[in-house]
Amino acid sequence: MKANALAAVLAIFVALGLSACGGEPAIDVKQLMAQPKAFVGSETCKMCHLEHYDSWKMTLHSRMTADVQKNRDAIIAELDEKRIREDLSKIDKLKVPVDQIYIPKEADIKYTIGSQWKQRYIVEKGGVLYISPIQFNADTDRWVNYNEATWDKNPWLLKCGGCHATGVDLEKQTFVEPAVGCEACHGKGSWHAALPKTAVFDKRQTIVNPSKLTSGISVQICGSCHNRGKATKHKDAEWAVGYEPGKALETYYQSTSFAGGDAKHLYGNEFSKAHHQQYIDWKQSKHHIEGVSCTSCHFVHQIGVPPTRSQTHAAGSKQCFQCHVQTSQNMAHSIHSFANCVGCHMPRIVTSAESGDLHSHVFTTLLPSETLKNKEMPNSCQTCHKHKNEDLKELQAKWEALAKIPKPVGNPIEPISYRPEAPKQ
Repeated sequence: MKANALAAVLAIFVALGLSACGGEPAIDVKQLMAQPKAFVGSETCKMCHLEHYDSWKMTLHSRMTADVQKNRDAIIAELDEKRIREDLSKIDKLKVPVDQIYIPKEADIKYTIGSQWKQRYIVEKGGVLYISPIQFNADTDRWVNYNEATWDKNPWLLKCGGCHATGVDLEKQTFVEPAVGCEACHGKGSWHAALPKTAVFDKRQTIVNPSKLTSGISVQICGSCHNRGKATKHKDAEWAVGYEPGKALETYYQSTSFAGGDAKHLYGNEFSKAHHQQYIDWKQSKHHIEGVSCTSCHFVHQIGVPPTRSQTHAAGSKQCFQCHVQTSQNMAHSIHSFANCVGCHMPRIVTSAESGDLHSHVFTTLLPSETLKNKEMPNSCQTCHKHKNEDLKELQAKWEALAKIPKPVGNPIEPISYRPEAPKQ
């Protein structure tokens, strides 16, 4: 009976497979793959990968750039010119007088960039897209300036577009979709989408699955955008023009550095002070040396709502404890019983919208001595409210006192041999 039932089930699957084969158009695989690959957009990917598409839609990647012409609600703030100029007037050292800063009307905005920490607005001028010179900071509900003197000298697609949109073509001044879409990480999908489902093995070979790449190359997909620097294949671009997932990033991109003269985006010890530079930080960390990569801590996409706004596997220090086990209570651990790893080892020294709204990704504690050497450099102790106004030298002295672990006093205890007593008769 069992054998007959199994045979019947197999017969059904064979029949379904044959009908599927008959229902799909024949594809000449060699002819298809002789054509250059092209971008098809995430809307094409969802036809077969709906669950992955839905999970991606819950991420910030899918909302990086939004088409305002299709969704006016993408603009999260009221564009009140009077209110905007009032906020701008409170800012010191503006490079353009407040009354001369260009304020776009809602009808002028083509796309928005961001919505969690801040939002910027893309407008068109002379057939070229530019980021307008105003920015709304969401957490603090205030308007600030953004490149107010040079905003219309830096085309968005050339300077930023390759990381804000997918399928950017600088020659044609076009892009496929206004988001960090599926193909930004999986590569161009035209071959993959054209092949029938029955061509299982050929289909697999036509798309990049980052989880199946070697970890050192896979993490460079993240590094292609969570980075800052210059393209090596295009003299004016500031994103990795020509890079494709699975390739070596440094062939197409050179990261910036303080030693190379970038004091605007990096501190003197090469730690990041500006946003989207996590890859630069990570490269300096022990995590990098030991092979702990971005996806060791962060989800790229998952079914349902991400557990934290940074898409980490767990919240706060619970994320750290998934790998690290606290084995001692010496030095700073002896007084920080709440065990907030992130507070000390990932201090908020990076600015996205407001000062210190993002964590460092070098994963090391910054002592007061760092600030004493470089006044601009924050430290882990003073990012805590308890110590924020304390004298730096006193704070450093307190740390050094904690760091002097007392040496054992006395003689070593001789080992005691244990012999069980004979049982009483």
